[in-house]
Amino acid sequence: MPDKFMCRQRLSGPLLALAAILVTLRWSAAAYAHGVAEGDQGYVQEVSGVQFGPFMYLGAKHMVTGYDHLLFLFGVIFFLYRLKHIATYVTLFAVGHSTTMLFGVLTGVSANAYLIDAIIGLSVVYKALDNLGAFRRWFGVQPDTKIATLIFGLFHGFGLATKVLEFELSKDGLLPNLIAFNIGVEIGQLLALSAILIAMSAWRRTKSFGRHAFAANVALMTAGFLLVGFQLSGLMISQGA
Repeated sequence: MPDKFMCRQRLSGPLLALAAILVTLRWSAAAYAHGVAEGDQGYVQEVSGVQFGPFMYLGAKHMVTGYDHLLFLFGVIFFLYRLKHIATYVTLFAVGHSTTMLFGVLTGVSANAYLIDAIIGLSVVYKALDNLGAFRRWFGVQPDTKIATLIFGLFHGFGLATKVLEFELSKDGLLPNLIAFNIGVEIGQLLALSAILIAMSAWRRTKSFGRHAFAANVALMTAGFLLVGFQLSGLMISQGA
């Protein structure tokens, strides 16, 4: 029995690291643009007027199924143990995400979706390298993690805004619907974060956390590079079409 228990402990870290890559590969077919399901696309294109409930649901769904957001948040909270610290970083990310989402859609300002999503992939790479202490070892400096979280939150929100603009939403009820969407995003973020925290708390209580934290962040970095590769491939395909 003890041998089986220790075996599970040794495997928990690598399995968690592998899960980060599998999540990315599972959604690789949809990784060429900021994730919005086809059925949801049709709905937001056709609806008009204030639809607070449905847009709040769509916002929550976007965050819960948003592999790029979840990978980044996983990296952000990886070495955070106090709830007040977690709340600070998640709030900074949420402020950035909501700000550029609203600004981009309301003003019509957009950029190439593939390039924005490639930057989002790089945000995952950055966070993994930060967790590994790479910047301090390589350059002798430690980036301000709070500022970085806010900045990458801006890119995450702008990526979604760029995609939403392609749907040409009805102007009737646009602002209330966008606010509802952002509320849903925050609800979805709390749900997803709660699940991640439960899993992380259980893992941290085992000896395998210290042994496999490095491997988990290497896997996270790999997932980020995969996201970047998918987006740059999509950019080249779109330009050649």
